[in-house]
Amino acid sequence: MSTTKKFTVEKIDYIYERLRTQITSNESSITSQSYVFFIIGASGDLAKRKIYPTLWWLYRDGVLPKNISFIGYSRSQLTIEQIFENSHKYMKIQEDEHDIYEKFLKLNSYISGSYDKSEDFENLNSKANKISHQVNAHRLFYLALPPNVYESVSELISKHCRPASPGWLRLIIEKPFGKDLESSNKFSQHLNKLYTEEEIYRIDHYLGKEMVQNILVLRFSNRIFSRVWNRDSIAGVQIIFKEKIGTHGHGSYFDEVGIIRDVIQNHLMQILSILAMEKPRSTTGEDIRDEKVKVLRCIAPIKLENVIVGQYIDDKNVPKDSTTPTYAQIILFIKNERWDGVPFILRAGKALNERKAEIRIQFRDVPGRMFDEELSENNVERTLARDELVIRIQPDEAIYLKINTKRPGEMNFSIEETELDLTYNERYQGVKLPNAYERLILDVFMGSKINFVRSDELQEAWRIIDPILAEIEKKKLQIIPYKFGAIGIREAFDAAVKQGFIYTRTYVWEDD
Repeated sequence: MSTTKKFTVEKIDYIYERLRTQITSNESSITSQSYVFFIIGASGDLAKRKIYPTLWWLYRDGVLPKNISFIGYSRSQLTIEQIFENSHKYMKIQEDEHDIYEKFLKLNSYISGSYDKSEDFENLNSKANKISHQVNAHRLFYLALPPNVYESVSELISKHCRPASPGWLRLIIEKPFGKDLESSNKFSQHLNKLYTEEEIYRIDHYLGKEMVQNILVLRFSNRIFSRVWNRDSIAGVQIIFKEKIGTHGHGSYFDEVGIIRDVIQNHLMQILSILAMEKPRSTTGEDIRDEKVKVLRCIAPIKLENVIVGQYIDDKNVPKDSTTPTYAQIILFIKNERWDGVPFILRAGKALNERKAEIRIQFRDVPGRMFDEELSENNVERTLARDELVIRIQPDEAIYLKINTKRPGEMNFSIEETELDLTYNERYQGVKLPNAYERLILDVFMGSKINFVRSDELQEAWRIIDPILAEIEKKKLQIIPYKFGAIGIREAFDAAVKQGFIYTRTYVWEDD
């Protein structure tokens, strides 16, 4: 029987107890201070599937401020009852939760209005004052909206819906943050005229995922990793995002965006910056984001030969002459002392064989060839498999280190690959982890900016990706077709091998 220490069911709520304490200590000393959370775009898909359910879970678990109310706003002529009917199947309400759910419903209201008329936002402001009984209630605005109305809505909120002092305003904006460098900079300049950077929370939900947040701790609290986290020990890094679903009925929308804008420019570039940055002075948001920007500035222009793009066939919602990638691999290099010469391989695709997001850090070969004789079987020579540190972001969070070990029971030095395994649902049995949206919305309440994207981060990410998008627009890159359910595109794996990444095909992950 394993003697590994595990978190048991009794620990299931310890994370939420800590969150309750943090929220309480962060609230104003004025106990009557109120909060109003606005869901702008309340009738939309994001609000229905993510925002309302997340707010319900946070309320149910007692981690929101006590004096809080919620106001939904959109152009649709609906009632709050209809809003919740649409969201109900995503709420996951248990049998013993109906009473507290009814209390949550009573804290919610809805108002319809346009996205471009001052009088409608004046009306929204009046409703907020009436509901909160305070003109200085803290206000949080979540823009669950299509990007084409971001500018008008953000301007009207700033003009008509600001609380009186000492109340603060925080604006939460969903990606995409522009479609290229020019449009992103234009929107950032627009926001900077209306809001301080401290008021703006650009949300990338990948930064709220448990394993992404764990990268900082893994890197900087373990000497065993800090000493080898460089070009001398690491041969290559892969950051991989795979989805089983295709464009899921949104083919016409996705045709305007593509996998590079939708995933690589934000999710994967954010992960890269955390993996590769230097050690920050502290865990404060600004110190961490400063280091992320520094490493992004060191990324050299991407060569076209290091870009592979593909599109899965048979999507009826996409025009036949479309050149928008549903699959892409970009290999880039960081020109600094720590990483010079190490390939960072960013790969993302839809309509593939599995749903998975992971980081694979492959270490260099062991010098010397003392085990060559043991590795040769049936006159077939093979090399010692490289060590790999794998961080599985989703599904089933895990960290495991692939290593070589002696095959048990053998009289000689027969070698096989195995793993040092930290699988979360085994090690932390019964622990209830907040999902990404829960974490990030709580961060906004507490004023923590660590897990949000700053404007200069955004600018650097677009600077890196923009030239590739321009080449695709000019149709200078071949779009490789692939079938729904494919493992990937062979040309992408070949390109990774060309850069020195080795696929041994000898390792098998054993699922219980």
